[in-house]
Amino acid sequence: METARSDRSGDAPSVAIIGGGGTGIALAHDLAQRGIRVDLFERGELTSGTTGRHHGQLHSGARYAVGDVEIARECMDEVRILQVIAPEALEMNYGLFLALSDDDVDYLPTFVDACERAGIPTRTVPMDEAVAMEPGINPAAKAAVLVPDGTIDAWRLPLSFAASAQAAGARFHTYHRVEAIEVKNRRAVGVTVHDLVAGTSRSVAADVVVSAAGPWAAHVAALGGVHIDVTPAPGTMVAFKGRLNNMVVSHLHPPSDGDIVVPQRELSIIGSTQWRTDDPDGITVPAADLEYMRQRGAQLVPAIGAAEFHAAWAAARPLLGASSDDAEGRELSRDFGVVDHASEGAQGFFSILGGKATVLRVMAEIAADDICRHLGVETTCATRETVLLSHRAFFNPRLNNMQGRFA
Repeated sequence: METARSDRSGDAPSVAIIGGGGTGIALAHDLAQRGIRVDLFERGELTSGTTGRHHGQLHSGARYAVGDVEIARECMDEVRILQVIAPEALEMNYGLFLALSDDDVDYLPTFVDACERAGIPTRTVPMDEAVAMEPGINPAAKAAVLVPDGTIDAWRLPLSFAASAQAAGARFHTYHRVEAIEVKNRRAVGVTVHDLVAGTSRSVAADVVVSAAGPWAAHVAALGGVHIDVTPAPGTMVAFKGRLNNMVVSHLHPPSDGDIVVPQRELSIIGSTQWRTDDPDGITVPAADLEYMRQRGAQLVPAIGAAEFHAAWAAARPLLGASSDDAEGRELSRDFGVVDHASEGAQGFFSILGGKATVLRVMAEIAADDICRHLGVETTCATRETVLLSHRAFFNPRLNNMQGRFA
């Protein structure tokens, strides 16, 4: 088995990232901007796990404000940042929360107050104005609140981070499965990877190893001889043909199943349910979810009731913490965390998990800060202001040098 080190010049420390979803890719971008040598390993194609399977909502944080003001504030901050650094990957179509019952109307002041405390702008709009904004909504709704939600292109956003990371020297190794995290003298020193295309294995040395494996985080942690509590929590999403609403439409009540309709290109996507699984690779969509989700979506956007079915899929959220049943799993926070495994005998091995697509940049910033402190590297994050390259530049880096050819 050969040992491979980066051939990039300089004495910069090296980091091996496991997982090519949004979090791992954003971390590669942040570290590369700080001058760290980065190699990212993904067993499939980039974004082929949870990142490529969410419904694509850009969360203002309003959905979480009542339950956790800090998470909500973080979402709103990141929406503002992403509008500056990645406008090509977003659609700022805003959102309407609809009150469908008297209980929902009673919930409205609590909702608006929580959003205000989280710094999320809201406006309660008369129903005739709400219908004029979004003709597809249920006209029988009793109240509507406007929020700055939007939609994310689940592929373009992470690939924009990847293009920028690659331009700064990061290397991406797809179809490379990590088979072991090498720990010597209680310190992580690299990874053993298997090239699924070539059929060969090799050892890759690194000063730090980071797991950004999402719902597979517990499996990856075990490769390094440590334990981590994560609940893989799949949820069903159902897409119907036709862009039946142009704004994100949500049910104004505490978060539950099937209470969001997200427009994506020429589809309307209803999300989401939630259950637990011990096998993120073995997820199937429960047949009963299809009709249930149609009914729930039609309460918000009536045309969904007769819309043509397009597709259904499930994505496993990597919820931070352990749970014993589905109800307990729904109570787990949507926050994220960075775990330093030094106390478990694996210094230089970190896991990052939890969160959601809207906050992938700040997840990477916090993880990169911890990693740089461990390495003794004194740098500051620049990703809040750095406008990302086009997602197209990941596959064609020459695009970055094409500007001004006819000037």
